[in-house]
Amino acid sequence: MAYPSQALLDKLSGLLGPKGFTSDPIDLSPWLIDWRSRWTGRAAAMLSPANSAEVVEIVRLAGEEGVPLVPQGGNTSMVGGATPDDSGEALILSLRRMNKLRTLDPEANVAVCEAGVVLADFHEAAIAAGRRFPLSLGARGSATIGGLVSTNAGGTQVLRFGTMRGLVLGIEAVMPDGTLFEGLSPLRKDNRGYDLRHLLIGAEGTLGVVTAAALKLVPLPAARAVAWIGLAEPDRALALLRRLEGELDIEGFELVPEPALDLVLAHIAGTRAPLEARWAWNLLVEATGADTIVADLTEALGRSAADLGDAVIAASEAQADALWKLRESIAEAERHEGPGAKHDISVPVEAVPSFLVAASRAVEQAFPGTRVIAFGHLGDGNLHFNVGAPPGAGREWIDGEGQRVSAFVHDAVTRAGGSISAEHGIGQMKVTELARLGGAARLSSLKAIKAALDPFNIMNPGKIIA
Repeated sequence: MAYPSQALLDKLSGLLGPKGFTSDPIDLSPWLIDWRSRWTGRAAAMLSPANSAEVVEIVRLAGEEGVPLVPQGGNTSMVGGATPDDSGEALILSLRRMNKLRTLDPEANVAVCEAGVVLADFHEAAIAAGRRFPLSLGARGSATIGGLVSTNAGGTQVLRFGTMRGLVLGIEAVMPDGTLFEGLSPLRKDNRGYDLRHLLIGAEGTLGVVTAAALKLVPLPAARAVAWIGLAEPDRALALLRRLEGELDIEGFELVPEPALDLVLAHIAGTRAPLEARWAWNLLVEATGADTIVADLTEALGRSAADLGDAVIAASEAQADALWKLRESIAEAERHEGPGAKHDISVPVEAVPSFLVAASRAVEQAFPGTRVIAFGHLGDGNLHFNVGAPPGAGREWIDGEGQRVSAFVHDAVTRAGGSISAEHGIGQMKVTELARLGGAARLSSLKAIKAALDPFNIMNPGKIIA
């Protein structure tokens, strides 16, 4: 790799113009730091192309000098995946200007979005056409389609519709050699050898730059029902899931422990407790269906009343949104509480209750003063297993004792047959842990694919693999 020469910067400035090129430190500053404020990098410039042809030329020019590129969308990565290192060698390649909704066909249930389309804007466009895009997450107001594809985003509706991988029907991307992969055709069957689409999904920009995606749409439901349920034990939540999914179309099934709810109520304005009594565990359940869905969910919960502590079902869309705000604000609330070791993990769904109890106890015993707050998508086994630092600890705890905590948690996850990254990716945060726990076959294959497609390592270097 090499630092960008002034000649290269001049060529890029001429190609992109003032709207697409900046080296102003003030303009660059917000995009050099990750969402969690853990990593800060340096870059000579930020490139903001307006179309795929400009991305092709950027990659070609950067490749000639061996200058690395760091693709960036909404900069909401939870693992430092869109932040350059501090060498100053890389150029930020922002896809935010490429924000066109190229096509939306409600009859075919397909839309083609450029990489910079914001998820919330896409949701609105789909609804206006009588369809919806069934992937949602807390950062939908800033997360972009390119980033969601590149991280194989999950979110709150994976239980029914799967991750981003299951919703991407085609991809357009610029490969490391500067060629344009034109794979947007939404073919349901295509067996032309290795599937580049699936290689690029979840690759975090290390194998190419996603410039557009063909995405699956689904019909709008007639109605939805959203419930908040108090429980004494997490195993009762799993039993309820198994009963409900046999009767209703369950789209969201989120587990929220009492400490997580307390953080939201303390730090997020406009929130209030849904139930009068306090419960050790809470469930947020969403079901969709016909106009009778609220009555159907009420009846189903009534049949399980013996296992439930208490429950409330939203009586309006505003109340439903308020319940979802409690779940989606947990990450923001944790930022107010102090430093911690964050873990985006998954274990087999049936193992979630026992893992939660056993792993939480083991961590808090091994690291006195810490507090585990584990919440997440019970229906797909994805937990955000976060460990708060002892009282009075500063941010230096994260890179000290916090690293030992993370290794302890990841070892427990691996023993349970799980994954150290469920939906956030590896980024730069988990490179060392993936190398330690990924397994020889996985690691050698990842390295071979990277070397074959990006031999000069110009695509988001330092992410996923060292």
